[in-house]
Order: sequence, then structure tokens, then C-alpha cells
Amino acid sequence: MNIHEYQAKQVLRDFGVPVPRGEPAMSVDDAVKGANKLGGPVWVVKAQIHAGGRGKAGGVKVVKSVDDVKKESQRLLGSILVTHQTGPHGKQVNRLYIEEGSAIDKEFYLSMLVDRETSRVAIVVSTEGGMNIEEVAHETPEKIATISVDPVANICPHHVRAVAQALKLDADLTKQMSPLLTNLYKAFVDCDMSLLEINPLVVTKDKKLICLDAKVDFDNNALFLHPKLAALRDETEEDAKEIEASKFDLNYIALDGSIGCMVNGAGLAMATMDIIKLYGMAPANFLDVGGSATKDKVAAAFKIITSDPNVKGILVNIFGGIMKCDVIAEGVVAAVKEVGLKVPLVVRLEGTNVDLGKKIIAESKLNVTSADDLDDAAQKIVKAVKDAA
Repeated sequence: MNIHEYQAKQVLRDFGVPVPRGEPAMSVDDAVKGANKLGGPVWVVKAQIHAGGRGKAGGVKVVKSVDDVKKESQRLLGSILVTHQTGPHGKQVNRLYIEEGSAIDKEFYLSMLVDRETSRVAIVVSTEGGMNIEEVAHETPEKIATISVDPVANICPHHVRAVAQALKLDADLTKQMSPLLTNLYKAFVDCDMSLLEINPLVVTKDKKLICLDAKVDFDNNALFLHPKLAALRDETEEDAKEIEASKFDLNYIALDGSIGCMVNGAGLAMATMDIIKLYGMAPANFLDVGGSATKDKVAAAFKIITSDPNVKGILVNIFGGIMKCDVIAEGVVAAVKEVGLKVPLVVRLEGTNVDLGKKIIAESKLNVTSADDLDDAAQKIVKAVKDAA
């Protein structure tokens, strides 16, 4: 789960991490009141969306009067911000963050994430703060340092020294880095974060280390342990279909293609998407119904797929192990009878109760095309969509 910058900074503030003062704003009036509360002489008006690259897209503006805070707030609220992470459709700005200005001397990059190869938290730092870290990794990888943290030992003096050396910090800033790194790590672990990114981490003109921006992702599987954090979720930033899927514990991700997919198992889902691409079209979603789906869960999954106006055809690809083919068939039939079927549907069933599953679909009298294997299914759905176009 992602949260907004202002929410992330409040989480970090609660752990004693230095961040600039700021006020969230849901309206222009809120922005003006926030600016007056903070005092001047410099404010930063920041659009709050779940995407990076806001500054380059005009979503972050430094101003020097409350009137300009008002003007920028009027410009941003309700506007569509298009960044390299939002895609061409962009995201609507519904919230702002009015922050006190900072006199910046240097900018660094610092992040923490779970390194699955080492089963440890990795600290990634770079002197190239404020830049897209992927570009830095590609063009100047030598400017990125990664430090691994043993979960038994937590942050130790040698981690601080390694970070300080990588960022070329002097003695005073190294001293400040010790509590900052310790508190960031504690926030990461205690809140079950999957990513904590500070870009940039800045040194101010008066030699203070401050987290000027903050991006936080939480592990969805641990949110039940953190009801206060779960309450920070902003559903307006998420795809409505993904929200609906989460209510049924479905693994669903919306994509840009035109063939809807319903599959059991993440690996089979990836293979299904790959073979659709192989035959010249693109998947409209990733959808793994899991190994223990019920008839109602399958029906909900099918409804979510058909609710996408971009879907021009549907491929159901099930290899029944724990998941029984007859349960899938019952769910598909129930959903089609409820919402109708306006696009081609190809079903490939294999495994447990496959004959019963095929019988249920055949006796339903629905306009469904059966397939013998995955290759056959992919060719049939691609052909059906192209013929219908």
C-alpha cells in the first residue's frame, strides 16, 4: 500500500526523523491557512499523488508569498498531472502539501528496501540526490552504494560510517546521520514497510540533515497489524477494479491491453500474458484467483474483468490442482448469466475435475469457445478479438 508524501512524513516524524514542517490541504482555503500557519518567507506547494516525477511535471512549486500559494493551489487542485510514472492518462490532484522552504546546500539519495536475495534490509545511498535513481544506476552505477543490515544486529556504527563514507559527509554530518539512520530503520521495520525512499535527503545551509521528500510503501500482508496505517489508504489513487478485487482477496493488476485474463497461479498468469503478447495482442490485466477460490470469488473476478471497457475478449486459463475446474466453471457461468457476455470468451481447463468443468460449461448453452491447451487458447482468443474488431 502506498501513501502520500505528507502522510509518510508524519509517520517518519513520529519516529523522530527530521522533516520540514508542512500542512496538508484539501482545498485552496486549506492551503492559504496552512501557509499562514507556517509563516514565510518561502513555501513549497506540492501536489500529492502516488507517483514520482512531480517536480518535472509542474507539481512542485516554490513560492514567496501567500498570494502565490493561493494561485498555485488553484492551478494544481483538480488538475491532471502527467509524470513518467503515471502513464499518459496522468492522475488528478486532489490533495496538496504546503511546506516550509528549505535552504539547500547538498542533495543525496537514501532508501531502504527488502533485499530478497539476502533476506535483509538493504540501505541504498547515492550522492546524486533529486535524480531518478534508475538513471543513475544505468549511467553512473559507481555512484550508488548498497549496505546490508543484519536483522539481529540492526543499525550499527559501521553502517553509519559506510553511509557517511559513500556520501562524503564530514564529522558533524556523520554525527547527525547516526540517529537519522537508526530512526529510519526503526520506522521501516516497526511499520512493516517494503520501501522507504528519501529523495532528496538534503544538507541545509546551516548544516542540518533533513528528509525533504519521502515515499513509503507498506507490505499489504502485514497491514492487519497496523490499523492506523491502513487507515491512511487513499482509494482515489487506485484503480477501482483493483479496489474491488482486494475485497475478494484476488491478485489483480490492471494493464493497458485488450484481452482479459483469469488464471490460477502467478506463474501460469505470467505465461498466459506472455503467450498473448507472442500472438500479437496485449493482456488487459493480471488476475490470479488463487488455489482455493470459491464459486463466488470466481464470479467476482469475472465481473471485474468484464467491467473494464478496454476488454475486447476474455481468456480463462485454469490448471486445476487444489483449484477444481468445476468450481471455476460454475463461477464463470454464474457471472455470465448475471452480467451477460458481450465479448469473445475462450476457456481452457485442465486438471482436477476437468471433465465435470467442461460439462458445466457445455450444458450452460453459453457462447464459449473451448481450448485444448494454452497455445490453442491464446490463438483462439487473439483470432476472435481480431475478427470482432
